[in-house]
Amino acid sequence: MDLKVLYFGTPVVLVSSRNPDGSTNLGPMSSAWWLDRSAMLGMSSSSQTVKNLVERPECILNLVEPAMVAALDRIALLTGSETMSAAKRSRGYRYEPDKFAAGGLTREPGGAVELDAVAESPITLEGRIVAIHGIGGSDSNLRALEMAVERVNVREDLLLEQHQNHIDPLRWDPLIMKFTEYFGGGRPAYPSSLARGWDMPPLQVLAD
Repeated sequence: MDLKVLYFGTPVVLVSSRNPDGSTNLGPMSSAWWLDRSAMLGMSSSSQTVKNLVERPECILNLVEPAMVAALDRIALLTGSETMSAAKRSRGYRYEPDKFAAGGLTREPGGAVELDAVAESPITLEGRIVAIHGIGGSDSNLRALEMAVERVNVREDLLLEQHQNHIDPLRWDPLIMKFTEYFGGGRPAYPSSLARGWDMPPLQVLAD
């Protein structure tokens, strides 16, 4: 079977990176996985996030829960780059230098890196990019970025009572991106603006 895209759903992350002027850019992405103390992030080299991380490797991964989905979708089609491809413009992307304000999100200073984290995120991971790998051949703009995690911040109610360095799997409900829809608790949570241009029917939205 020739699937249109090999993507089966992964947690949504807001990546804090440093712009050339020192401000924090906030980039939503949903191709991330973790192993031991490392995170692997899949993104396009044309994104402002990757451009920032190539030059300034410090970053914060702000994990997203379903309660944040509306804020996330408000910045889904925003870019921190003043220049963008025709393909992005045709999908409705526009330049926005302050995605925190656009999404209604609160800035919070990082502890291990000099970047702003998202205060609403129940889990944040701070660290640095230590390697960038090309994916898909010489003509591809896809990159896999390897991040060394140096500091983890977790909202207290998500920790196991008997083991304070363990996440309670029943309390932590990450927002998942499946194709063109956001899911929380295994159910559709919100229709994504990224669905524009996809030939897939919209899923039913659940009320809050």
